[in-house]
Amino acid sequence: MRSTDSSEDTQSRQASVSEERIYTPSTQMGWGFKIWREMFIELISSRELIWRLFMRDFSARYRQTILGFFWALMLPLVATFTFVLLNYSGLLKISGTGIPYPVYVMFGMTIWQTFSGGLSTCANALVSGGSIVTKINFSKEALVFSSMGIIAVDFLIRLLLLFIAMVVFQTSPKWTFFLLPIILLPIFMLTLGLGFFLTLINVIFRDTSHIVTIMTSFLIFLTPVIYPVPETGVMFWIMKYNPLTPLISASRDIVFIGHLTDASGLVWASIFSFLLFLIGWRFFHLVELRIAERI
Repeated sequence: MRSTDSSEDTQSRQASVSEERIYTPSTQMGWGFKIWREMFIELISSRELIWRLFMRDFSARYRQTILGFFWALMLPLVATFTFVLLNYSGLLKISGTGIPYPVYVMFGMTIWQTFSGGLSTCANALVSGGSIVTKINFSKEALVFSSMGIIAVDFLIRLLLLFIAMVVFQTSPKWTFFLLPIILLPIFMLTLGLGFFLTLINVIFRDTSHIVTIMTSFLIFLTPVIYPVPETGVMFWIMKYNPLTPLISASRDIVFIGHLTDASGLVWASIFSFLLFLIGWRFFHLVELRIAERI
């Protein structure tokens, strides 16, 4: 009986050892279909964790603020008022928007803040969750994905402000407005793709978030947010190869024109955003095991 028990114990130990070898760090290397399948399964299994992290950040963001959700409206309101004032005073001299300029700027800022705010939030995702990153073993991608939930809420709040501006300036959206979420999907993927890289860099260099703020403040002038794409000149070529240009322009087309004016640009920008998202997510997954050492 003892020999039988010992042989069974030996077999069980060998089985446990073999099971442990399946989940060694080397299994996370590569770009094959099996790896992507495991990543998607892990993401789906982390959906409750992502939701709880989102609710934690949402509560912490608005719990002790006096104005609450109004802070999500402050930046687009101030930016719109500033650029409208400069335009009507003759300093900017922006024309050819096709819609009232205040609505044009308000819409551009609504989309832009989704991108720039998402980069800043994603860049701080790991650093802001430092205590749970070092003490709890969980999928670190959940921190990045949950941070985009706050950006989605802010976008919906700003969308209400946009509707008010459209009513005030008597601007009616086209029926294709309901296709806007499809156009916004590549913007979210582009933000997440860059966010995966930025949050890893920010773990090593903590001033990355400040650099992101400065860069996005400059990049807004190289993107058709406050003025249309020029027909000629240096800015035309800069915006032509800016992946955000067709994404923001397509968003306006869907809402205010009813059809795409640059369908090919939207296609290549969407493909670029999708590939960057996959590469950023995969790279993040590769170095995930070393994150806690750097926090």
